[in-house]
Amino acid sequence: METSEEGITVQNRQPKPKWLRVKLPTGESYKKVREIVSEHKLHTICESGNCPNMGECWGEGTATFMILGNVCTRSCGFCNVATGRPEAVDVFEPARVAQSVSLMKVKHCVITSVDRDDLADGGSEIWAQTVNSIRRKSPETTLETLIPDFMGKWENLQRIIDVKPEVVSHNLETVRRLTKQVRIQAKYDRSLEVLLRLKQAGLRTKSGVMLGLGETEDEILETIDDLISVQVDILTLGQYLQPSPKHLPVSEFVTPERFEKYREIALAKGFKYVESGPLVRSSYHAEKHLF
Repeated sequence: METSEEGITVQNRQPKPKWLRVKLPTGESYKKVREIVSEHKLHTICESGNCPNMGECWGEGTATFMILGNVCTRSCGFCNVATGRPEAVDVFEPARVAQSVSLMKVKHCVITSVDRDDLADGGSEIWAQTVNSIRRKSPETTLETLIPDFMGKWENLQRIIDVKPEVVSHNLETVRRLTKQVRIQAKYDRSLEVLLRLKQAGLRTKSGVMLGLGETEDEILETIDDLISVQVDILTLGQYLQPSPKHLPVSEFVTPERFEKYREIALAKGFKYVESGPLVRSSYHAEKHLF
């Protein structure tokens, strides 16, 4: 085991432990979702993010839609989404997403996006239009929006607040010390302010943190306290998995027992709902977070 110049502990490559084995995508529901996503030229974080739960979620007829293209302006060290210069905004995307949600008969829809720091509005206009389009087409569908930080331009965040999704999620992703390496263009305190502003507007808030990047237990507990301080309602804790050799290495495979320990601590500190486990991702069991 070695420590890099950036302070991230690197563990020599080893086989994934048994608790990280996932089912291969199969079944008619999975095929139907793939067909709809392909037909309507949609992007999903399930595919772009190489999510280990894609088989389970798509097999149940649900998916997390990714809007504003599939090229991100940021280059986070953990993320499998392509980085570069995005294409022009597709003004017809909100209608296509809404049509797909209707065809899939989605009861609870999760939407995320790439970062669009190239746009003055950060993509927030398309965000608002997408939420409104889904509500018009499927008024019974509840919504979770997993949003970027909009570079701290609060007039852009206000567009999300104005359409009032049932849950608004913004991921801290890692502990304070590792933020510069893991989320290169992001700021830890700016993300906390995003979550605080959402809560002050009366919205149900959610955040996620990856473990296994070299953080200490004290840092994990500090991060939990920081999220409690801005009154976050829902917390997800999951294992970081290296998408490719170009990405940050896994420092440690955290055991299910430790994930359960953190779940109990987080609940005791005041979170209303906590998902904590090796395969947990931001959108995993999202329908349960409405409580």
